Amino acid sequence: MAFHGFDGGGAGQGAAHKGSGSHSYTRPMSDINVTPLVDVMLVLLVIFIITAPLMASSIRLDLPQTAAARPSESERKVTLVIAKSGDVAVDDAVLAEPALLARLRTVAQVHPDTEVQLRADASVPYGRVVEIIGLAQQAGLNRVGFVADPGVGPVKP
Repeated sequence: MAFHGFDGGGAGQGAAHKGSGSHSYTRPMSDINVTPLVDVMLVLLVIFIITAPLMASSIRLDLPQTAAARPSESERKVTLVIAKSGDVAVDDAVLAEPALLARLRTVAQVHPDTEVQLRADASVPYGRVVEIIGLAQQAGLNRVGFVADPGVGPVKP
């Protein structure tokens, strides 16, 4: 007795229809699932967005503290950093005095109203700070702002 319209998938008639028709086997998916990749990339993006502002300056400073410290609102500024060792950096690039003077002159020629924001470690001698201010004034930059940590009071000796 033969049943018509029924494909049992056995060794007889069903084996002949294996590659064609609605009863074919399922092939493995060859596409890459990008959802986990996108998830990892978004997590990395968030981590970089959060940590980027924390790495604004690579030079470690112990800034003087004062309750009156407030950020500057200057549009054009150049940041001079004087480290404990006395080395001077412009925007995180350590420069010798001749190169520093040349860089400041270039800035002064383009925008003479640029503000110099001076960030000096608390242990830097006053004489070194005055030397750097003198270099800035030689270059033509006369607006100097001192950056301090908005702490609770003066630094303890």
